[in-house]
Formats: sequence, structure tokens, C-alpha cells
Amino acid sequence: MLELSVQLDAILSGHQNPIYTVENGSKSNQLLTAGNDKGIVLWDLNKMTFDKVLLPVDSSVYALHYIPSLNYLAIGERSGKISIFSFDSQKVIETLAFHNKPVFDLKYLSRKNELIASSEDGTVSVWSLKTFKKIHHLDISNQTVRVIAIDPLEANIAFGTKDARIYIFDAYDYSFKYLLKDHTMPITSLCFSPDGRYFLSGGRDAKLNIYLTSDFSRIEQITAHMYTVYSIAYHPTLPIFATGSRDKSIKLWDADNFKLLKTVSFEKGYDAHKLSINKIVWNSNSNQLISVGDEKLAFVWSVNLTNERAS
Repeated sequence: MLELSVQLDAILSGHQNPIYTVENGSKSNQLLTAGNDKGIVLWDLNKMTFDKVLLPVDSSVYALHYIPSLNYLAIGERSGKISIFSFDSQKVIETLAFHNKPVFDLKYLSRKNELIASSEDGTVSVWSLKTFKKIHHLDISNQTVRVIAIDPLEANIAFGTKDARIYIFDAYDYSFKYLLKDHTMPITSLCFSPDGRYFLSGGRDAKLNIYLTSDFSRIEQITAHMYTVYSIAYHPTLPIFATGSRDKSIKLWDADNFKLLKTVSFEKGYDAHKLSINKIVWNSNSNQLISVGDEKLAFVWSVNLTNERAS
């Protein structure tokens, strides 16, 4: 069994209101956070300090998505507005207007150079990042489309909705493929494994469902947390993934057998979150996991393997 060590490296403070989302920046030491404040904050992970307010926003930010190939940051707001910020020019270069209700998630299809946005209005919009024009939209549900996930080969797109359903679409032509109905409450997190073999979903029912992507058959259901599973994130290189929850805990799991490896929480003796964890992200150039939540703080954790799996 894998054994992990987890250490708190820093607590980043500066937000005045809950943080809803966190994302890596354009440089390896950069971190971006946003939420119910009027700005997107840039942090320096080398110094573990506030860098600057990257840009002001008009309403709460629910989604940040960095696109390395373009050096763009896509920003989804409560107002429904989507902004495209260029790190090269250090300004918003385009505003995408279609949704009139909050945008909850954003993902990028590199093969097609398309940005995908999901909204409380039940639709998904598809945008060309060459022309910044809307080229398509999908009427997914009569309730919120909360989360999006795209598999590593960009063959499948998954959408999770407030009515506890997951819709799988073909990423080539946006045709419908599968409907998954294994949760009993709203879907709040989705993630494909880096090797593309597995698809994971988390919900307000505290369940974590694991599917094979070959046919999207469910192979396991785990009661992963006490409350909502708000975020699922695979480590970029290690055989582990993490989940973050409204129950204030981070859990680390074996990516091969889905066994729980470690729980990081205040109750387990860590200087950790005391309110809901809303989002987690691995820093792409380190073994650091960053978690953000309702107490207006970002926690930076070092996670390391201390013992490899027996052969």
C-alpha cells in the first residue's frame, strides 16, 4: 500500500470573502484565486505571498481556467459574463456574452481551439478562441450545469447537473452518448484519470462514483465524505488523487485501487480548513496541493510518497 506524508507549507490570506475557485497561473510559481471578492488574486508560491490583484471583476467568480497553449485565463462570473485575459498583453482581450445566469465551469478543447462554458441556465456554450464567436450551444438540462470534464484524448465531454445526472457527449461533433444516473443529489465534481481509463464523479450525496470510460459502466461507489464532494483532482504524475469536501476535509486516494490513503483535516490534527473546501488543484510543477474554501484562505500542502507499493 502507498504511504503518504502531508505537510502544510503555507496559509495564504487576503481575500475578504469566500474563495470559490483556484487555478495555476502562467508561471510555475503562480497561483490564482477568486470568489466572492471584486478581483482575481495572483500569488507567488516561491515566496508564499500575495503578488497582486490580477484584474478587477464585476461579480463573483465561480470558474477560472488557464489555457497554457494560448497563455489565456478564462473567467466565468456570476453575472454570466466570460472574460478572456491574456497574460502576454496583461489585459482582458475579449468578453463573451451569451449566458444571463452564473457560469459555473470552463474547459478548453485544444484540438478544436474551443472554450466550453456551463451555466445555471441549463445550457452549455461553445466558443471559438480564434474568432471569439459562439459556434454552438447545447440545451443540457432545465437545471444548473455545474461541472465539465474532458478526457485526456479529448474524445468525451462530461456535464454534471443539479438534477443528479451526468451527460456524456462526443467531443468531435457534440452528439449525445450516455446518461449516468447513479447519484441521488446534484453533481458537484467530475474528473477523468490522466491515463483516460477511469471517470470519477462526486455529488452532494457525499458519494464518489468510479466508471470505466470504455463503456461508462460504474465499477465502484464510495461514500467518500460526510457532505458534498466539491472537487476531485488527480496528481499530475503520482498514482494518487485528492478530493475536497464541504465536510472540511481533504482525502487522498490510491489511483489504482481507489483505497483511502490519508485524511487531512482539523479533526486529524492538521492546521486545516474549519469551513467548507470549495476547490482543490495540484500545482503543475510541484507536489503541492492547494485548497480553498469559505474561510477566505488558501492552504498550500506538500504531498509526498514515503513508501512505494509492494511489487
